[in-house]
Amino acid sequence: MRTRPLYDLVALLARIGVGGVFLAHGWQKIQVGVTATAEGFDRMDVPAPTAAAIYATFAELLGGLALIAGIGLPVAGTLLFLEMAGALVFVHAGNGPFLVDGGRVENGFELVLVLGLASLLFAAGGGGRLSLDQRLFPRAAPEAPETPAGGRSRRLRRKRGKPPVAEPPEEIPPPTDVVDGDRDVFVAGRRRPADGPGLP
Repeated sequence: MRTRPLYDLVALLARIGVGGVFLAHGWQKIQVGVTATAEGFDRMDVPAPTAAAIYATFAELLGGLALIAGIGLPVAGTLLFLEMAGALVFVHAGNGPFLVDGGRVENGFELVLVLGLASLLFAAGGGGRLSLDQRLFPRAAPEAPETPAGGRSRRLRRKRGKPPVAEPPEEIPPPTDVVDGDRDVFVAGRRRPADGPGLP
């Protein structure tokens, strides 16, 4: 199995960046207070604003920490994706893609879209080997295909449409071959006792 140190490093940096953004927003909601956050959600017509505020606060705070550490990524990434999907549908979708357009704050959906898809990527694909998930629950390396002495695997040859090489059939002795033994005589591949009658 080939190692991918560059991918692991990039995945670590991406987790720190995305997780840091979530952590900052969650900490901001903690400082403002869940009640004030719920009131803001209510003004934006978010359904069940109090429950949504509690969910968003702790999903961002704990989920951001989980992304940075690389632990529980399937769960943390899914919860963060669901939060961003809700924010996109109930708050940002009708405002266009841009957060700021022409110097005006439009509160568009570009940030929640990117953060949500990044969270979904971590949930589905993991966070690389530089993560606690990989240290605690290492994934088994896939088995390599069987490779003969020629250097190319049989599976690769079959994919390219090359049929397997058939072995040559065994040679049958011609009718004129006669092999003498101590007791028997073989004529044209048939056995006749040495002192018995001849073959018809």
